[in-house]
Amino acid sequence: MEITKVCKCAIVFVIIILVLPLEPLATPVDEEIKSYIVYMDKSMKPDHFSLHQHWYASMIDRVSGSKSDPTAMVYMYDTVMHGFSAKLSSTGAQAMLNMDGCLAVLPDSVGRLHTTRTPDFLGLSFTHGLWPLSHYGDDVIVGVVDTGIWPESKSFSDEGLSSQLPEKWKGECEVASDFNASHCNNKLIGARYFVKGYEAQYGRVHGKEDYRSPRDAEGHGTHTSSTAAGSEVPGATFLGFAGGTARGIATKARLAVYKVCWQFDCVTSDVLAGMEAAVSDGVDLLSISLGIVSGAAYYHDILAIGALGATEKGVFVSCSAGNSGPYEIFNTAPWITTVGASTIDRDFPAPVVVGNGKSYMGFALNKDLSLANEQLPLVYGKTASSNENASFCTDGSLHRDMVRGKIVLCDLGQNGIIEMGQVVRRAGGAGMILADPDEDGDYSPTRHYLFPATRVGPNAGEYIKAYINTTTNPMATIQLEGLTVVGKARAPVVTAFSSRGPNTVVPEILKPDLVAPGVNILAAWTGHVGLTGLASDKERIDFNIISGTSMSCPHVAGIAALIRAAHPTWTPAAIKSALMTSSVLLDNRKSPIGDSFTGLTANAFAMGAGHVNPNAALDPGLIYDLGMDDYVSFLCTLNYTAKQIHILTRNATSCPKLSSAPGDLNYPSFSVVFNPRSLVRVTRRSVTNVGGAPCEYEVAVESPGNVNISVEPRTLAFGKQNEKATYTVTFESKIAADHKPKGRQAFGQILWKCVKGGTQVVRSPVAIAWKHHQE
Repeated sequence: MEITKVCKCAIVFVIIILVLPLEPLATPVDEEIKSYIVYMDKSMKPDHFSLHQHWYASMIDRVSGSKSDPTAMVYMYDTVMHGFSAKLSSTGAQAMLNMDGCLAVLPDSVGRLHTTRTPDFLGLSFTHGLWPLSHYGDDVIVGVVDTGIWPESKSFSDEGLSSQLPEKWKGECEVASDFNASHCNNKLIGARYFVKGYEAQYGRVHGKEDYRSPRDAEGHGTHTSSTAAGSEVPGATFLGFAGGTARGIATKARLAVYKVCWQFDCVTSDVLAGMEAAVSDGVDLLSISLGIVSGAAYYHDILAIGALGATEKGVFVSCSAGNSGPYEIFNTAPWITTVGASTIDRDFPAPVVVGNGKSYMGFALNKDLSLANEQLPLVYGKTASSNENASFCTDGSLHRDMVRGKIVLCDLGQNGIIEMGQVVRRAGGAGMILADPDEDGDYSPTRHYLFPATRVGPNAGEYIKAYINTTTNPMATIQLEGLTVVGKARAPVVTAFSSRGPNTVVPEILKPDLVAPGVNILAAWTGHVGLTGLASDKERIDFNIISGTSMSCPHVAGIAALIRAAHPTWTPAAIKSALMTSSVLLDNRKSPIGDSFTGLTANAFAMGAGHVNPNAALDPGLIYDLGMDDYVSFLCTLNYTAKQIHILTRNATSCPKLSSAPGDLNYPSFSVVFNPRSLVRVTRRSVTNVGGAPCEYEVAVESPGNVNISVEPRTLAFGKQNEKATYTVTFESKIAADHKPKGRQAFGQILWKCVKGGTQVVRSPVAIAWKHHQE
């Protein structure tokens, strides 16, 4: 439900106070109470209230009537947003909106989480480049908004870190259930939890479900925290796989964690409270691996609102793009660095060998010698029962007499992987082959199974099915030798689950911004749950291998921490620009980065500017900088009302009458949308020299075949560091948009090459789309 209304002015408020003193409003007795977020104009506080908190509390009392609850105020916000959250009836929420100073009232909603080798794969070195030059992120504070932390993990050891904390740090280590002040140290310098919004919707958190404290019961927050800034842990491994020294990206950065997600649900009022606390505490960066809403206007997107408030305070915000690929991208505001997921060059092979001797590559995180390469009878689930769902090995679908002692081939689709394994095992199966129907099967996340099993891609799955159908007594074995193979797999590849553009909120802003490792990532884990999350699973591990844009997001946050340490005066936009314009387009075979969903070269809607390249981001040459005024101007181009902009910026804003477009924002990439009435687009960009001086750059343009791209001037000269220069880009379509099918896209790039005073190449991707004449 959305409630919007233009609020009355201050003089009207005074008159209402005189005529209707503070008589509570009537509330229907049986009306359900829910949590709402109330956006306020802070400047309209009546003088007779000494604090905003008192004003807000009086408003709650006024609309709650006889059902007023002392605990109705859930949170108050003053740093990244102005206002509060409260437990109200729908009638009370509507009445709240009629009160002076109120900008909007929105119901609390629920978001979801986007759920050793990577520093080497990213080229980070102990001897040169970003690590030593940034002192490994020493004293930069990384804030992680997630499911909390398992503080006993060795990844959060403070060995070698100074006991003197950064002067700006104002945070705390909250004492609560199974968590006390001693769990924090010089690495984990802050830990807080926010549960009021969740409990307003679902009731009190019980100890069997989760810890009512910063302690992590799910594992997700522990994993993301250690990825961004975990300490070095020699001998880290996942059941013998991916062995080596585990380390986060910024190993000497400090960590502050804010638990806002419970049972994987993240209620917006809690998320906003966590962001508010993090910025007030003094973090330098935020890593947020969750999504609240996709496709909503930014003034309805809590993460966008909180992130803009954080950005204004100088805090860099990294967010996951989402795991809904190839659609539904999240966190698309231009002040957020939106990160997609890609693979790394590490595999865990578990091939299938059938009775005729042919081998088909599979993958599993299992070392199980119980089969001992023994050939066992092989059966396809579809033929092991008359049940129509037997091919998917759903519960009760397999006939025990046809499965007992055999390896069962199951189609991945209707059932969860863990559940499928349980079905096969309960039916007496000796092993399982999962046939992944997706074309990216060879690049999908690798799993651990409770008994001998492996996952094969679609081609291998079809070959094995054909073997079963043409063989009288089909046989097979699964080679589960526990191998970890590094350096042979083609990487990076954009994984199919990574959400893609175009940006559905503002198509003129290209999203995602870039991609980073997000598949089969080893990092620290909780001691609360087993590998599978099942109650019957009692096995505990110190490190886990999981996948998602949740994993790629903290990689970029960690790299940003290193850059912040090396360039402490850079703005969040400058850091983002450095990451984007220095990113790479080639994989480890010197071929264009692929897209596992299409099987083709990844385009800018799949990977943004490219794959993150930490060492090059340290010295990008030129940056595209942005400040709060630029973002306000951008919001004006979206035709947002003054009230809607106020929600985002926390200040009254008057938009200029000068004509401009969303694509005129000084962004490091270009997303151009043609329509039948406008086949020419002209925009300007400003770049700042952060490299050597004097220096000179020349432009090179790669235009798609049906678009002319011209840049003026073609040379930019800089006499000193931090000097700025502007250039104009004209995009001209050679085709009429209304004569072509809906959905036409094209891609190119603009490169500024340093020809005097350096070697940098500053690259901006270009994405072109044509609107259909009916859109």
